[in-house]
Amino acid sequence: MSFLYTTFTRRRALTVAATAVTVALAAAGCGDGGSAPALPGKPGDEKVAQSVFDAAPVASDAEIPAGSTMDMIRKRGYLNVGGSLDAPLLSQQNPVTGEIEGFDADMAKLLAKYIIGKPEVKTVTIGTQTREAMLQAKSVDAVFQTYTITTQRATQVAFAGPYLTSGLAVAVRKDETGIKSVTDLAGKTVIVGANTPAVTALPTAAPGSKQVAFATDPQAVQALLQKRGDAYVQDFTLLASGAQANPGMKVVGEPFTTEAYGIGLNREDAQFKEFVNNWLRKIQADGTWAKVWEGTLGSVVEGGAPTPPAIGSVEGS
Repeated sequence: MSFLYTTFTRRRALTVAATAVTVALAAAGCGDGGSAPALPGKPGDEKVAQSVFDAAPVASDAEIPAGSTMDMIRKRGYLNVGGSLDAPLLSQQNPVTGEIEGFDADMAKLLAKYIIGKPEVKTVTIGTQTREAMLQAKSVDAVFQTYTITTQRATQVAFAGPYLTSGLAVAVRKDETGIKSVTDLAGKTVIVGANTPAVTALPTAAPGSKQVAFATDPQAVQALLQKRGDAYVQDFTLLASGAQANPGMKVVGEPFTTEAYGIGLNREDAQFKEFVNNWLRKIQADGTWAKVWEGTLGSVVEGGAPTPPAIGSVEGS
């Protein structure tokens, strides 16, 4: 079962912590793939080791036909990516080194390494309303931005993957040992964001639980740390970002809803999509994907890396 196999609630406003890379930040609904104001954090504390990039695969000359998109990128010398600079644990610019770090950013570097032989990436900050247009105009080669795969979007762009899945998850205080998953919340007092997917999902997932709603993610996190509830349910990535900034909380178990993210590509370039999907299969099989997850999102989650999502397993991919 995929790590975040269950659904990054559509919070996408990604308005809250850039990492709300999923549910809409504090309340909006992630799959939209935008980016949000960065949470206070320490970029660089969690990062993928250089050895992972050094050992990452490189495509053979036979896999890069003359005149193909891959050939163009190799000759250019860098991968042009549409993404974010303010999404903690996903794609955030380190204010000290200037490096862009996180799961999405590192996946882009690995694709660049596969094509070019080195992880050279140029990141163009991109908004949720312009992704399709930029891909259609070939202003970017690919979009790595928690881009939720939908059948509607698939009529305008191609999605490689999914390469990551997410959804509603559970956060508790660091010293909590009795809550391991959403099923342990039955009869408990649970903190939720007002008008978020958690409000409607909890009654079924945790029968008998009592909800305490807060208007913003920071308020909800503070309430958890102040013991005003037993747990906080929100989008996985938003919780992961919160855990990075607040050592007193942790994320437990796997998400219990599902939202699948794809790598956005130009819809008319079937050859490039097949190439990217083959690359994803390689880094999943050789353990590279798991190492990137452990060094980024997994750095604030209990347990090992999840099984990556099956390529082509979501309608629209």
